[in-house]
Amino acid sequence: MGYIGKQPIVGNFQVCDAISVVNGQAAYTMQVNSTNVEPETAFHMLVSLNGILQKPGSSFTISGSTITFASNLATGDVIDFIILLGDVLNIGTPSDDTVTAAKLNNTMISGLTALTSAPDDTDEFLISDAGTLKRIDASLIGGGGKILQVVNNLDTTARSTTSSSFVDATGNSLDITPSATTSKVLLLYSAQGYKDTVNEGYVTIFRDSTNLSTVTGNYFSFLRFGSGTLMDHPTIIFLDSPNTTSQVTYQVKFMGDGSNAIHLFGMKSLIALEVGA
Repeated sequence: MGYIGKQPIVGNFQVCDAISVVNGQAAYTMQVNSTNVEPETAFHMLVSLNGILQKPGSSFTISGSTITFASNLATGDVIDFIILLGDVLNIGTPSDDTVTAAKLNNTMISGLTALTSAPDDTDEFLISDAGTLKRIDASLIGGGGKILQVVNNLDTTARSTTSSSFVDATGNSLDITPSATTSKVLLLYSAQGYKDTVNEGYVTIFRDSTNLSTVTGNYFSFLRFGSGTLMDHPTIIFLDSPNTTSQVTYQVKFMGDGSNAIHLFGMKSLIALEVGA
């Protein structure tokens, strides 16, 4: 609500600085930490003179920061203390350093502990939604499409196989640990290859034990044209959804027709990029 004149200080309890009595003087200035203070009214004060509590309005009155006793004080009188109570009709603002941790709910947000790494998807923030304070999961406000990490593997040793089922292209694998279950992993693979007289050769990428190919031929093949050898440049670009925050392994695998060999050689590069959702 609004106030005419000075708005009350609610529940702000203060002890005034000591006041030295001057012989024959009734009016004194009230200060806290050498700064003038103004009580709400005389009825919002406790005043002790010579060990006796004084009655507000009759034993003393106030005007601004000045307290005036009903009669002049004399040498030997002692103003024991003046306590300002603030606006005692409301709970208001607690006095400085009066609220302890025991008075607070231990689930409150204190801001005393700093976050030293990226927040988890289930970590929460506070936002104001049209003036209403609400909490929101970090997964809903994280910037999408950002490259969160890049893992690279390069193999320069020639590899070959005559197997008719997929075997590891030894040296072309990498491990990556997604930072969120909603992350995608963009896989890029490039190599050089050739076949002997094998009809076809295939190359694919496995995530752990899962073949990521969903088409016949497993992404690409070395095709036979008559007899002899054929050069090719196997390339794979695939966006995977591992849906985990545990480490996964991506392994390049290849196969032939079970009799003649296919070969991978040169600089065989496998790159995994984690893309934020």
